[in-house]
Amino acid sequence: MNNINLLPADKYKVVNKTILTSEDHKNLISLYEPIIGSSAVSLYLTLWRDLEKYKNLSLEYNHHHLMTILKSDLNSIKKAREALEAMGLIKTFYKESITSEYIYELYSPLSAKEFFNHPIFNIVLYNNIGKFEYDILKKEYEIEKVDLTGFSDISKSLDETFKSVSVVENFDTNERTTLDLNLQNKLDFEFIVSALPKNMVNERTFNKRVRELLNNLAFIYNLDSLKVSELLRTVINEKGYINKEDLRIAARKYYQYSNTGKLPTLVYRTQPDYLKTPVGDNSKRGKIIGVFENTSPYNFLKNKNKGSNPTPRELKILESLLIDVGLKPAVVNVLIDYVLRTNNNKLSLPLIETIATHWKREGIETAVEAMNLAEKQNKKYTKKMHDINPKVKVIEKPIWFNENIEKETITKEESEELEELLSEFR
Repeated sequence: MNNINLLPADKYKVVNKTILTSEDHKNLISLYEPIIGSSAVSLYLTLWRDLEKYKNLSLEYNHHHLMTILKSDLNSIKKAREALEAMGLIKTFYKESITSEYIYELYSPLSAKEFFNHPIFNIVLYNNIGKFEYDILKKEYEIEKVDLTGFSDISKSLDETFKSVSVVENFDTNERTTLDLNLQNKLDFEFIVSALPKNMVNERTFNKRVRELLNNLAFIYNLDSLKVSELLRTVINEKGYINKEDLRIAARKYYQYSNTGKLPTLVYRTQPDYLKTPVGDNSKRGKIIGVFENTSPYNFLKNKNKGSNPTPRELKILESLLIDVGLKPAVVNVLIDYVLRTNNNKLSLPLIETIATHWKREGIETAVEAMNLAEKQNKKYTKKMHDINPKVKVIEKPIWFNENIEKETITKEESEELEELLSEFR
């Protein structure tokens, strides 16, 4: 199906799967165009214009219509369409007939917040425009924080203001919809299999999960099919089983070797600006929050290790928390600090996974939320253990649990612990 010959007489209709806002127009130009180019953006907006009068389903057009409006040849239009498909902006359906027919479903661009936190798009944008332009662009989307200290929320709730009435009728309407990123078929698996010795692979070697992992690793670490086949030789055992963790490590090491030690990974990112506390809080607690928010998980753990780089096991934990669980960088820092201080300075994977899963379910996204929930959990656990055995030893807790941290009445030991925490990151 990839070799379909597009002709001027081929018909198409556009289906509206979302709502396009003025902010989406801005994001298309600022965030997507540096990646997919102006031709693809123009095609997207032209298809959207075809919908304007008819909202959900356009009239039937032929592709000569697009050639006329875009002043472009069919090959360029097809490449532009494929770029839109790759970025999750449109979905294409094809029906073969005397005059072939296409259906183009249109989806919304990601919001700026979603885009800058996307593990792939964010990196590609950075690589395409460079640090200087990237920093300017990111600053443009930053939302200025308002300090609400001393203010009380007096907003009325819905049920306080309006009386409940029964719904007369339900009806369908459009809502904003985006597509998940599709990375299938990036690698040539037939080539990969042929490049490996026959006794190394079997029918279960390249199952669906393995293929998805290989495609994702290939995209993130810029690996081609030949390089993947070379890496696989080092991680397949005699039964044709691929050790996924060994594969991740091999791909990471190859990228580091080829890029002077750098890694395109989330562990080097700090908390997104929109999730940081307002600037200007110079209290002791505020300084601790600043450490959690402005230090990447990699550097946070490195400082906890007295300057030593995180071990492969520790790096795996960080990547799992950020990528698999989906926690924010500052939340990961709070979690790491909490576990180290309450678990004899050891990173227990089962304990980390239990807490991380709970925090994710609770929707924890900021350092303050994580600190408050950690303290609440700690108090609940301590009370439970004390009820069982009043003589049980109290578990050590982080200094940021201290209710008197804002005051000058904290003990000398507590003050030294606080200074030690802050000095690690100065």
